[in-house]
Amino acid sequence: MAKEPSKLDKMILETRQKAEKRAKGYREQALKLFPWICGRCARTFDHKNLQLLEVHHKNNNHDDNPSDGSNWELLCTYCHENEHSKIKDSMGRNDSEIATAAATHNPFADLKKMMKK
Repeated sequence: MAKEPSKLDKMILETRQKAEKRAKGYREQALKLFPWICGRCARTFDHKNLQLLEVHHKNNNHDDNPSDGSNWELLCTYCHENEHSKIKDSMGRNDSEIATAAATHNPFADLKKMMKK
């Protein structure tokens, strides 16, 4: 007997379904409006590799989807990832995100003693 999904599970599923539906809507519109060419590297796409062409929101607001496509541009997967990386880099990184150990080695700890030799 299968366990009934919790209220949270139902809410997460519903949210994901709505996001997928919204994304499919603007993706389909963008593919009709624009040529199947990456706006950065100019790679061309056809039906065989179209899944590698993504819709980028110029203002980074995925809910801003004007029907004229003025907030969209088509980018290949690689250029799209690069575009979002630039945004993250420009915002800076939180120190808590970077898990690096503090340096413990001091190369000058015994400098005075070494200088006496």
